[in-house]
Amino acid sequence: MKRAMGIWAGCSLALTTLGQPAPQTITAVKTELRKTTAGYQLLRGGQLYFVKGAGGSAYPARISAYGGNSIRTWGTRGAQQVLDTAAKYGLTVLLGLDVARERHGFNYDDTAAVKKQLDRLREEVLKYKDHPALLAWGIGNELNLQYKNTKVWDAVNDISKMIHSLDPNHPTTTVLAGVNKEVVDLLKAKTTDIDLLSVNTYGGLAGLPRTLRQSGWEGAYLVTEWGPTGHWEGLQTPWKSSIEETSSEKAAVYKSRYEYSVEQDRDKCLGSYVFLWGQKQERTPTWYGLFTDKGEESEVVDVMQYLWSGKWPDNKAPHLYSMQLDGKKALDNIYLKPGNSYAALAVSADPDKDKLNWRWEVVPEPTQLSEGGDFEARPKPVEGLIKTTGEGKVILSTPAKEGAYRLFVYITDGHNNVATANIPFYVKP
Repeated sequence: MKRAMGIWAGCSLALTTLGQPAPQTITAVKTELRKTTAGYQLLRGGQLYFVKGAGGSAYPARISAYGGNSIRTWGTRGAQQVLDTAAKYGLTVLLGLDVARERHGFNYDDTAAVKKQLDRLREEVLKYKDHPALLAWGIGNELNLQYKNTKVWDAVNDISKMIHSLDPNHPTTTVLAGVNKEVVDLLKAKTTDIDLLSVNTYGGLAGLPRTLRQSGWEGAYLVTEWGPTGHWEGLQTPWKSSIEETSSEKAAVYKSRYEYSVEQDRDKCLGSYVFLWGQKQERTPTWYGLFTDKGEESEVVDVMQYLWSGKWPDNKAPHLYSMQLDGKKALDNIYLKPGNSYAALAVSADPDKDKLNWRWEVVPEPTQLSEGGDFEARPKPVEGLIKTTGEGKVILSTPAKEGAYRLFVYITDGHNNVATANIPFYVKP
């Protein structure tokens, strides 16, 4: 970690007359949504609370150390541990309730299945409603993605009513994949019980305040996922490989989009959760995660520390200026012949003058692609194709098998910081 600072939050134990610790009482901390003449505010324990959150429960100590204050989950798997760990580091949790999605085969015309889901979620609410780290309830995730049956919003409203009947201390929200007037009209008609709206958005973050107003949403909202330009939003090669921003390009867009939207719309925006505070495979293993699978931190983490705390880290991640393969960049639609050798170059510098190390790998494009963040298997690298010729320089021997691949580079500084980039290429005889 960049700074060995931790924030510990604990409850003191009352003493009995015998001088022995009494059993610890778990007490909910009330979260309230308040409307003012200027807009909306979130209060926690009576104090103003602006969410500086991370999507994902990995590395909670780092969230706290870098100035963040909250975690978002997508369900209740492992929720007790997530909540307890959050409390340990002075963090709160937007606890997700996993609501079935039509795109996964759930039928909202099946009243028995809908009731069974409501009963299951009631047990989850009863289990966690009084935990002192709980901030709010997130009812479902991206239920508007690839759906047709608007009865899902009736189910969401019934879940919200159930929560409010059991838990007077925490507001409810539902999380959308983007937003438009059609879905806002439906929510305003069908989900009158939810307290605020939540939106996942990537390339559209900078324009989100305007989009919400044009869609007719005048209430409070959270940004529950935001990050790089999404793989569905940017440019693609002729063979349909999406072109990923480098870690340094991502750092720039994270900072500018956040400052232009979240910071500028505080009369309605109650904060945000950056995605993803961890690592996952989604089109690539570096696209959405702010960390590598080794726990190395990208330049985006530097930006998040600055946005959350107003201070840059003592030691920053390497900055990547450019990457080339066969003298071409990712946008140049690179076709290579099988079994041939081509030069690759990654130009980088470290702001702290740390000695840099490069590791490279060649990975086939995934063939089983997911939607909406569902699980996606990570392809295995093709070994034995890289020969180092200098700092940031290698010779790539192309695979014999025709198809789509990527050349990845990971540039590390010896202080757990990393720069990442990749170039898609197609091997064709």
